[in-house]
Amino acid sequence: MGEVEPGPAGPLEPPEPPEAPASRRPGGIRVLKRTMKRNGSRHCLNRRSRFGSRERDWLREDVKRGCVYLYGADTATATAASTSATASSSDLHLVLCTVDTPASEICAGEGRERLYLQLHGDLVSRRLEPTERPLQIVYDYLSRLGFDDPVRIQEEAANPDLGCMLRFYGEKPCQMDHLDRILLSGIYNVRKGKTQLHKWAERLVVLCGTCLIVSSVKDCQTGKMHILPLVGGKVEEVKRRQYCLAFSSAGAQAQTYHVSFETLAEYQRWQRQSSKVVSQRISTVDLSCHSLEEVPEHLFYSQDITYLNLRHNFMQLERPGGLDTFYKFSQLKGLNLSHNKLGSFPVLLCEISTLTELNLSCNGFHDLPSQIGNLLNLQTLCLDGNFLTTLPEELGNLQQLSSLGISFNNFSQIPKVYEKLTMLDKVVMAGNQLEVLNLEVLNCMSHVKHVDLRMNHLKTMVIENLEGNKYITHMDLRDNQLTDLDLSSLCSLEQLHCERNQLRELTLSGFSLRTLYANSNRLTAVNVYPVPSLLTSLELSRNLLECVPDWACEAKKIEILDVSYNLLTEIPMRILSSLSLRKLMVGHNHVQNLPALVEHIPLEVLDIQHNLLTRLPDTLFSKALNLRYLNASANSLESLPSACTGEESLSALQLLYLTNNLLTDQCVPVLVGHPHLRILHLANNQLQTFPASKLNKLEQLEELNLSGNKLKTIPTTIANCKRLHTLVAHSNHISIFPEILQLPQIQFVDLSCNDLTEILIPESLPATLQDLDLTGNTNLVLEHKTLDTFSHITTLKIDQKPLPTTDSTVTSTFWSHGLAEMAGQRNKLCISALAVDNFAEGVGAVYGMFDGDRNEELPRLLQCTMADVLLEEVQQSTNDTVFMAHTFLVSHRKLGMAGQKLGSSALLCYIRPDTADPTSSFSLTVANVGTCQAVLCRSGKPLPLSKVFSLEQDPEEAQRVKDQKAIITEDNKVNGVTCCTRLLGCTYLYPWILPKPHISSTPLTIQDELLILGNKALWEHLSYTEAVNAVCHVQDPLAAAKKLCTLAQSYGCQDNVGAMVVYLNVGEEGCTCEMNGLTLPGPVGFASTAAIKDPPKPTTPSSSSGIASEFSSEMSTSEVSSEVGSTASDEHNTVGLDAALLSRPERRCSLHPTPTSGVFQRQPSCATFSSNQSDNGLDSDDDQPVEGVMTNGSKVEVEVDIHCCRGRQLENSPTLRENFPIPCLEERARGLVFGIRRQNSVNSGILLPVSKDKTELQKSPSTSCLYGKKLSNGSIVPLEDSLNLIEVATEAPRKKTGYFAAPAQLEPEDQFVVPRDLEEEVKEQMKHHQESRPEPDSSEEGRTELAEEFDTAL
Repeated sequence: MGEVEPGPAGPLEPPEPPEAPASRRPGGIRVLKRTMKRNGSRHCLNRRSRFGSRERDWLREDVKRGCVYLYGADTATATAASTSATASSSDLHLVLCTVDTPASEICAGEGRERLYLQLHGDLVSRRLEPTERPLQIVYDYLSRLGFDDPVRIQEEAANPDLGCMLRFYGEKPCQMDHLDRILLSGIYNVRKGKTQLHKWAERLVVLCGTCLIVSSVKDCQTGKMHILPLVGGKVEEVKRRQYCLAFSSAGAQAQTYHVSFETLAEYQRWQRQSSKVVSQRISTVDLSCHSLEEVPEHLFYSQDITYLNLRHNFMQLERPGGLDTFYKFSQLKGLNLSHNKLGSFPVLLCEISTLTELNLSCNGFHDLPSQIGNLLNLQTLCLDGNFLTTLPEELGNLQQLSSLGISFNNFSQIPKVYEKLTMLDKVVMAGNQLEVLNLEVLNCMSHVKHVDLRMNHLKTMVIENLEGNKYITHMDLRDNQLTDLDLSSLCSLEQLHCERNQLRELTLSGFSLRTLYANSNRLTAVNVYPVPSLLTSLELSRNLLECVPDWACEAKKIEILDVSYNLLTEIPMRILSSLSLRKLMVGHNHVQNLPALVEHIPLEVLDIQHNLLTRLPDTLFSKALNLRYLNASANSLESLPSACTGEESLSALQLLYLTNNLLTDQCVPVLVGHPHLRILHLANNQLQTFPASKLNKLEQLEELNLSGNKLKTIPTTIANCKRLHTLVAHSNHISIFPEILQLPQIQFVDLSCNDLTEILIPESLPATLQDLDLTGNTNLVLEHKTLDTFSHITTLKIDQKPLPTTDSTVTSTFWSHGLAEMAGQRNKLCISALAVDNFAEGVGAVYGMFDGDRNEELPRLLQCTMADVLLEEVQQSTNDTVFMAHTFLVSHRKLGMAGQKLGSSALLCYIRPDTADPTSSFSLTVANVGTCQAVLCRSGKPLPLSKVFSLEQDPEEAQRVKDQKAIITEDNKVNGVTCCTRLLGCTYLYPWILPKPHISSTPLTIQDELLILGNKALWEHLSYTEAVNAVCHVQDPLAAAKKLCTLAQSYGCQDNVGAMVVYLNVGEEGCTCEMNGLTLPGPVGFASTAAIKDPPKPTTPSSSSGIASEFSSEMSTSEVSSEVGSTASDEHNTVGLDAALLSRPERRCSLHPTPTSGVFQRQPSCATFSSNQSDNGLDSDDDQPVEGVMTNGSKVEVEVDIHCCRGRQLENSPTLRENFPIPCLEERARGLVFGIRRQNSVNSGILLPVSKDKTELQKSPSTSCLYGKKLSNGSIVPLEDSLNLIEVATEAPRKKTGYFAAPAQLEPEDQFVVPRDLEEEVKEQMKHHQESRPEPDSSEEGRTELAEEFDTAL
């Protein structure tokens, strides 16, 4: 007998001997040999519910090996309720196989008849063919998601969480509710008629389609059957009998059947389903998304069915209820078979002569049969999303066909069969492959009025003769590649869409033109002749126009004119004084002034933002009495025109945006002339006061934005604005909390970045208050009572005050961030942000932004999980492209059920030490999907780092989605859901929507000033340059982020907007290297007699703060700090090797790391110890080894990262001179002298060593000692010598591993902080300690040491 292939037999359940017969053991283990022999293959090895060690070893041998999770019937019925991958072992089985294992072999090994595949948790499951290979399907799925590494694909395939996206079932998964919609049947007591003349009898009752079928139990298929049509009938409860329903048909000859059920559950199921049927007015049966391969045979008894919906199934042809039998429906008029993956056209459908509507979209058809010409009554035929290149000539026989959809196919020209289909008035061919627009072909179709050729490859147009086309009225040419377009021959053209082409010149006929949309082109000239007298809407934004066309000025009926984002320098008087114009958009141009108004105009909306205006026309408000919306932001306005000429103002202005101008207090009185003002934005001006009497008159005010000014108070008369619901006044100098907590409708208050010190709380707060932002008020102290009062507020933002024991140097000196999020006019905030300044044990930072568009669940999930996923991936790979891609893909998987139907844009920025580029200190890696973007400010100019994955801005992605036959609706959304082509989540839109991110990496330099992260709404209203210029001079990152959001809202953003600003400081001024001015001691002690200067600010924090420098050395010394400085003594410096023989490498910082020598390798995290550390290197709580710690008898070996601190301006420290006198020579000779800083100083709690003579450098080894312990009350107690923090054994042999020996550490978190009232006591204790030391060696007398600061993280 042959040997069994070494496969995974679980350690708890070993396989039976080869002689044993094949059998299934209790734990689910099948004997491998007999299984393989019976199956005739060695691919399917075993089934288990979990991995064992042998299984893992077997998988590691070949990446083509893997596992398939097989779900049972119990989990199948609960799919909709929960798609968690966890299940009991009886319902979830693990099948080990290879990529070559077919489904038939797995079925044979598992005792199943067939396997079913379910994607993205949908209720639709496809039956696998016997030759399909399940593991290969999983691998292909993961590969298309974005995984490239075969080993990682193997690992991901073995993850049970993948079940939220892809599952295999041993039985067909189906919910009870869906089964009821297909067919309800049972044996019940039935009585016919409304009277009691008939007796109750046991009958088989079936509810299928639109009919109730009652038959004999014995002869249910051959005997007499009673069919009761229910459409338009009634279903009533029979009160005289429990659980009984009366079914009645419609019409004068109505029949009634009473059916008595046994249980309440059955009664409710039948009542619920039958009530849906009787409520219909048309005999419609909806069986969409039911995984059907055929319809139930009882459905054919419903001969009154007129419309049958079988969308998104897997219908087959040759089945008892397959498509070949549909000719039995004698009255069928409408049939929907879209998304059934038929592959070929069902020819027998052409025999259903009653069909008037047929939908066969997204079925993979490559051609149509000629028999389609037999459907003479067909009026609507939808063939979108197939692979058609031609249409048969027989299609021309369908003279009643009025709608033909062939969008998103592979047509390269307009089919000639359109000429025969005279009832068609539309040519709908969006998303095909047309490259030439041949107007001659359209001239031959006099019946065609609408032409839709959007999203093709049109580059040129052809006109063979000058004959005009008098029939085409609407044409859509969006998203093509046209450079010049001349449609002057279309004299009946009423509407033209040609957005997002590359047009330089456009020529049209104006006889019938009503609307023209030509946005986002390169137009320099638009020619329309004659003057379009019927034109009502003209949109020419985002072009290169230098003036408004003359014909537009003469249009007498124009109501909407949009010429924003052009190169205009003036607005013609004829345009502004038009008697028909209602909406004028001229923002983002170079207009310097507006013409004066002489007569009254009907203008209602005026947008003139982002121009060069210094003043508005004096008669603007007096002549434009209908003006309701005015946006004049981002100009240079210094004053405003008066709104009233007499005693009473007639102004109707409601929305006024004047942000980012030069307005002063003198403009405030003018605002009183607009009594109907509801929204007022005056942010980023030069206001110093807001008169109380003026604010008192704005009683209709609902939203007020005064941020970015110089206000010190908000007038108390704001309490009269009873309708005010939003007050934004951040970035001012407000010191008194305004009286807004008494307003009955107040909802949102932003007073961040001010000078508030206290808040006066009324007895009761308004119940409407939802958001209160008080961050950035450094002097504000809130009592517990105040916080309790604010407890009902949904969002309360305040600064987190650092704890007294918090390390003052934790905050990174290389970067700091500020975040702002505003909901706008939406009721909920669907944006979340991630900010970790100290990431991965303090060696980097992570910032992210997530925009869920209309959902808030996914952004919050990503905010909570993505940093952890990144940390795991960083530890597995050092390639930034790999770990960033895997972070997004794994986060996509971890979304679980939430990610099946919902999606979110995601942006992640990771800053880490740059090991690849020795000239750079840090590198920035940015990855994104969706529309969130990151922009780096380098030398004052923006550097985009992201890619926008949308159909409108990414032609490559749009083509990919088109090639995969997605349906892109007219609003440019994939399947009508989203405009993005890559998102996290939305797994049900696979493969059109993918989670694979765009990744870019750049080394950070001294020229890099800041990083801006923003969502779609921010970048839609602010350009990269404007955003950078707006915040480059703002000192506070929080205020900068707030300013960006405020600008976006003032510029017209009404959606959620989020911005994060990260200030970078990675230049040479952050350097802490020895070569930049700080001479550091060698392993033998301190050197230099330089006097101590001003204490430097800590620039290199400890490992807990996020910045840890890499230090590579073989020397057996340690330099350990408590906070920033370190303590040192030379008590143990006389034993062992001559310290002068130990060489000292040059000390470097994070900005200039020493190249690694291959001896010392930095670990992902630094080793830290607690006071309960045992002698064997194990924590006494859990007795688990600490990472980075090796045991060596009674000592612990610790791998350390040494951080150097900048030593510039170290001398002449006034703080040290005040707190500690310069030591005498005797003290210098005796040992190290400490300078003590006050606890309230900038570097509070820092212990600085005072220098000794430089000549002692060659012999005295450097050691560290902790002399004081900070108690909870701030007092200091002396510690014995046995409590030294770290003792460096210089006599220990040099190790290539980079470890050093030290005694067990007791209190590493202790900090040497000296209160002012205890300084003298500590000095005495230190002096006593120095005197108790043994006399130093005579060779060391007279030597001095250098004062040094350390920042060393264990």
